[in-house]
Amino acid sequence: MRRHRHHHDPHDPHCVPAALRDTRRGEDRARFYLRWRLQRRIFAWFGATILVTALTIGLLSRINGGNSRREMGRVESLLGDRFAAVWDRPAERDDLGRALARELDVDVTLEDTRGAPVATYGRACVEPNRRVSVSKAGAEVGHVNLCAERYRGSTFRFLVPFGVAFLVLWGAAGTIARRLAHPFSELERVAREIGRGNLGARFTLGGRGGNEARVLGGTINDMASRIEQQLAAQRALLATVSHEIRTPLARMRLLVELARDGNAKSLDDLDVEVLEVDALVAELLAASRLDFAAITRRSLLAKDVAEQALERCGVDASVLVDEADGATFEGDPTLVARAVCNLLENGKRHGGGVVRMRIGATDERVVFEVEDDGPGIADGDGEKIFEPFYKRSADARSVGLGLSLVRRIAEAHGGRAYAKSRDGGGALVGVEFGRNGT
Repeated sequence: MRRHRHHHDPHDPHCVPAALRDTRRGEDRARFYLRWRLQRRIFAWFGATILVTALTIGLLSRINGGNSRREMGRVESLLGDRFAAVWDRPAERDDLGRALARELDVDVTLEDTRGAPVATYGRACVEPNRRVSVSKAGAEVGHVNLCAERYRGSTFRFLVPFGVAFLVLWGAAGTIARRLAHPFSELERVAREIGRGNLGARFTLGGRGGNEARVLGGTINDMASRIEQQLAAQRALLATVSHEIRTPLARMRLLVELARDGNAKSLDDLDVEVLEVDALVAELLAASRLDFAAITRRSLLAKDVAEQALERCGVDASVLVDEADGATFEGDPTLVARAVCNLLENGKRHGGGVVRMRIGATDERVVFEVEDDGPGIADGDGEKIFEPFYKRSADARSVGLGLSLVRRIAEAHGGRAYAKSRDGGGALVGVEFGRNGT
């Protein structure tokens, strides 16, 4: 029977794994929320604030308008009484009408009870803003009509600037909402890119966003840079170790075959190769602990650390010179022991053997220095020997991680590693640890 081949199409939703579809849906929801929903929510809150402010102003204006109407009622009552007192005296009535028109900048027309004009001060008032009844002895004798052109359309003139201000505030709210939501959208984009493996993604705002967003973005950028550097270092380490570990494994296979043929010496050589692989794995584990900051500090006696390192590395204890006078310091026992052992191994392998190991101490530091009988440190190599994969000699067994690990352990304990040529030949390689571990 002929079988049909099914080709995977990444754009076909039916071919995408369920977990990946869920991840993509989650990312789409995050983008929608940050880019649109968050912006709309901020805009809605600004808009609601503007509306509440407008309603409050309107309510206060209405309350104030009620007070104004009561005041106007008192004014109309007073005006009616004043005209009632002089209604039958034309000269005094005219004086009052002219004074009213002049002082209030209004047109005044007096009418009798039938609506016929009695007197006009200013222009004729056909459509009065106010109509005041004039009563005398309980009987209505006429009306006072007031026309104020400057007050016509005052409500409209008030609403126009208010409406313009409202629109300006509303537009400003939209702009502010976009500016506030943009940094979050940018953060979401960078986090999504980093999550997908693009460690080169960086947070950028340009001229938008505040200082707080820039500080947070800078922190994320620093984090991405550190992760990128660590992963690059781990890839390089893995590639190098994978290559280097093949050599002892190949020798181990050969030694096993020789042992099967009855060569007893091959078992000793096999033991050496196993120790080499064990040392390499130990350095990898120490590097991993530093990468993940898995450091447990305890009080350590400097002399004990040195003696244990000498015993472990197979170096004669007579080379030890203790000038620390029982000094103690805070440090991770495993990592500190690895650093001191690496100093000794460096002297044995690349320096022609360890001549002296000195322990010193100050109020702030504990120092371990190893002197060897080798060619010394070439000019300009004082820092290079602490770089990963750098080899002081052409030793095929060396991966070049020992001294780089020493420096990392020292820095994790508030100290440093250093190297120099010593007088009379050979090299001096040392490491310092902070007494309090930092």
